[in-house]
Amino acid sequence: MTRRLLEVAANSVASARAAQAGGADRIELCTGLELGGLTPSMAQVGRAREHLDIPLYVLIRPRAGDFLYSDDELETMQRDIEACLTLGCDGVVFGVLDAEGAVDVARCRPLLDAAGGMGVTFHRAFDMARDAGQALEDVIALGAERVLTSGAAPSVLQGADTIRQLLRQAAGRIVVMSGAGINAANVTQLATATGALEFHASAKSVLPSGMHWTNPALPDMAAGEIRTDEAEVRALAQALGHLD
Repeated sequence: MTRRLLEVAANSVASARAAQAGGADRIELCTGLELGGLTPSMAQVGRAREHLDIPLYVLIRPRAGDFLYSDDELETMQRDIEACLTLGCDGVVFGVLDAEGAVDVARCRPLLDAAGGMGVTFHRAFDMARDAGQALEDVIALGAERVLTSGAAPSVLQGADTIRQLLRQAAGRIVVMSGAGINAANVTQLATATGALEFHASAKSVLPSGMHWTNPALPDMAAGEIRTDEAEVRALAQALGHLD
C-alpha cells in the first residue's frame, strides 16, 4: 500500500515537538501562522533540530503579503537558506513570483542553489500564479521536490479538482502536496477527492494565557499562545493511516 504523509506547520519548538509526538511525518517550522507563516529565527531552527527525529523543513518567507521580493529580501532569504543548511535541516520552503504572476525562475534559481542537498518545497505562492499548469512546469524545471497547493482556492476542498488535474499533469515528476483547511474531520474525504499522497495542516489551537493580569485597554495583546494540538495531529495521522 502507498503510505500517505502528514506535514505539520509548527510555529514554535513546542509546536514542533507536539506535532512529532502526535505522529507527524515532517515539520514545516515557521512563525506568524496568523500571517500565513514567516521565517522563524535561526535559534528556533537550531532548537527544533535538536529536539526532532523527523524531517525538518523551514519556511523561508521574509514578510507577509505578496511574493514579489526586492533584492534585499532575496538576499535575506538566501542567507536564511544557507543557515538552515549549516544547522542540518532537511529542507526549506519558499516561493517567488514575478509582477505578472508567473514563477520567477531566474530569482528562484539562486535560492535552489543555496539549498545544496536539502529538499525544496515551493509553497502556496503557487496558488497566486496566473497559470497553474505553466507554474507547475516551471517549478518542476527548477528542480523542487514538491509544491504545496490548495488548488488555487480558499481551501483544498474547493480546489480538489484542480489538485487532481495537477497530479495528472505532474505524472510523478514532482510531489503535489495539498494544504489549506485540512483537519481530522475532512482529511479522508480530501484524500479521496484529490488523489494526493501528502497533506499539510497546521492542527493548531489557542492555549489560554497564563497571565494573571492583563491590561484591559489592550485586549489583542492578552490572547493566548497559538500552538500545534498534539491530539489533532494524532487524529489526522490516524485518519490517513486508515486509508492504507
